[in-house]
Amino acid sequence: MNDIANTNQMPGRLGDAERTLLTDPRLDPRLRAALELAGEFAPGVEPISPDATLEECFTHCTAFEAAAAIAHPMQQAMVPDLPHVERSSQTISGVDGNDIELFIHRRNDLDGPAPCIVHTHGGGMVVMSATDPNFVRWRDALADGGLVVVGVEFRNGGGALGNHPFPAGLNDCASAARWVAANRATLGIDKIVISGESGGGNLAVATALQAKRDGWLGEIAGIYAMCPYVSGAYAEPPAELLSLRENDGYMLDCVTMHSLTRVYDPSGDNRTNPLAWPLHATSEDLAGLPPHVVSVNELDPLRDEGLALYRNLLAAGVPTAARTAHGTPHAGDMVFADVVPEVYAETLRSVVGFAKSL
Repeated sequence: MNDIANTNQMPGRLGDAERTLLTDPRLDPRLRAALELAGEFAPGVEPISPDATLEECFTHCTAFEAAAAIAHPMQQAMVPDLPHVERSSQTISGVDGNDIELFIHRRNDLDGPAPCIVHTHGGGMVVMSATDPNFVRWRDALADGGLVVVGVEFRNGGGALGNHPFPAGLNDCASAARWVAANRATLGIDKIVISGESGGGNLAVATALQAKRDGWLGEIAGIYAMCPYVSGAYAEPPAELLSLRENDGYMLDCVTMHSLTRVYDPSGDNRTNPLAWPLHATSEDLAGLPPHVVSVNELDPLRDEGLALYRNLLAAGVPTAARTAHGTPHAGDMVFADVVPEVYAETLRSVVGFAKSL
């Protein structure tokens, strides 16, 4: 019998420090082929140093957005034409007096009120935009499934929509959720679920925590957090969050993620504030929150913090389910719709089914 304690039997970089995402045998072979063909994840962006200055962290955010934008025309061309889905936009005023753009997607043949997803996009709360093609496509797909979807263009900590540190982005998401709740009849909705991926998963959970503190939690029916970025513990990954070492460098790495935490919270005063990093929420903070689903990716450095959040929610008495998209890296079940369509469709069904079940 093989000794499972032997390091060469351990997964990811725990078994082989030189292993990469592309050489990890757990990766879906279709994703391996696509990633090999696509090449570098963020072409031309130099790795950030562990001792980078805050200004260098801001510069890194800007460079990352520019590199990501290179793929936008190709991604836009791959967005399916869904003739029954209509898009519109609405500008609202946030609690800080700023304008917030909302992007509304819905089928034009809905018969009666439908559940609403308030979508908080990924990007570590510091980069990317609700207008990025992958997020537009995701909102279209959710709407095609019979939901009304409202994408929030919240202020980022860095990049083109920055520099607005915590709690600016969270305030915008809370303002958006409250506006949606106040306009239920006009929007034709009967319940509100807040859902996002990565940094958007953080903001989805944090918005519920904010709603509880401010006394409007009853307006939220559920939270669906995908690959949530919730610990903030990337400078010195704790032993219990093993995937931060197991999958370090698999599209995300701890050094870069730590630099993003500094962009989100330059002073560092909020490193254990659950509104900034929901994994620090106590059972008292979490008690009474609406039902949650926490979805994680097997080959994601963030996998174990998502599962830790799931366990914390259960311990606090919150109705919660968890799922793992095997064979996929960070947000791979959402981003690679044309490469792993069955995986994409399964996650889509999970979100739509959750919203309709509440």
